[in-house]
Amino acid sequence: MRIITYSIALAMWALAMFHCQAQETDLEAIAALRVEKQTIIDQEKDALKAEVEAINTQLEDGDISQTEADRLKTEAAQKRALNIENRVAIIDNKIALIERNGMANAGVDTETDGDIDDDDVDDTFFGVTIYTSDDHRRRYDRRTKTELVFAFGLNNAIIEGQSIDDSPYRIGGSKFTEIGFSWKTRVFKNSNWLRFKYGFSFTWNGLKPTDNRYFVDTGEQTELQVSEFNLDKAKLRLDNLVIPIHFEMGPSRRIDRDNYFRYNDDRSFKVGLGGYAGFNLGTRQKLKYEDNGEDVKEKIKGNYNTNNFIYGLSGYIGWGDFSLYCKYDLNTIFKDNPVDERNISLGLRWDWD
Repeated sequence: MRIITYSIALAMWALAMFHCQAQETDLEAIAALRVEKQTIIDQEKDALKAEVEAINTQLEDGDISQTEADRLKTEAAQKRALNIENRVAIIDNKIALIERNGMANAGVDTETDGDIDDDDVDDTFFGVTIYTSDDHRRRYDRRTKTELVFAFGLNNAIIEGQSIDDSPYRIGGSKFTEIGFSWKTRVFKNSNWLRFKYGFSFTWNGLKPTDNRYFVDTGEQTELQVSEFNLDKAKLRLDNLVIPIHFEMGPSRRIDRDNYFRYNDDRSFKVGLGGYAGFNLGTRQKLKYEDNGEDVKEKIKGNYNTNNFIYGLSGYIGWGDFSLYCKYDLNTIFKDNPVDERNISLGLRWDWD
């Protein structure tokens, strides 16, 4: 009997302790939520302060008028007030659930949501988001962004007095490649329909002669001659470093955030018109043939009478990152040849930020 009594007493004591512990857990959870509620209010007030400071900076710089500044401040204050109201309501509902059902049965997660405030996000670099402290906040307006440029396609020459159908270079075999970086800057402060695009690119323009011919530098000019061997490959490649400049036009959408805004033209129609100028870094010819049953490969680097200064016109039209790309050299390929030949390229272009 005594054992039964002790057992019942022990069970009642354990139940009481469990109940007290549950109540203590409920109180701790409620206290944590009340602290979080105050943190939310402080966060929104700090964010509003940052927005007002950014607006005042725009006003001092003359980017906006006093009327526009007052309107932006009012909108920011209203937005932050609604944020506080909505976020605090979520916390109050959690507290009410715990008070009514207890922590064990409320199904409430008292941890913070882990969202990173926009003020802590600096930017992305090659698709990786970089987070910084509050001392390095995201700029309110970023007018310039960097892009990687890659293009490839068909290459040939426009020859004076003849059509491209009669070109001495293979239409499908002659190709070009371009790799570079560009910077794209919004021209107008309050509109993104026109962008100024500039940078640098390395280009490789190839020409493959037809009819078993190859390039020969005679000293006075560069001409095509028929090879004594059966050529498996004959290709002249011009390596250039150029500085392209384009004006890019097209629609975009404005994205407004708590303390910054951006224009996004990633999924929009675009047209770019401009040109380029640069230098020829080198010219070389590759020959591949068979001589007395042995495979021979020659890589001949020379001047080939090519122009050292490169300049021309270029343009592209496309959607998003991809576009149809064309460039045309205004300089002649060979300096002293009696007939002018100018390089032309047509292909696909990829601009990736």
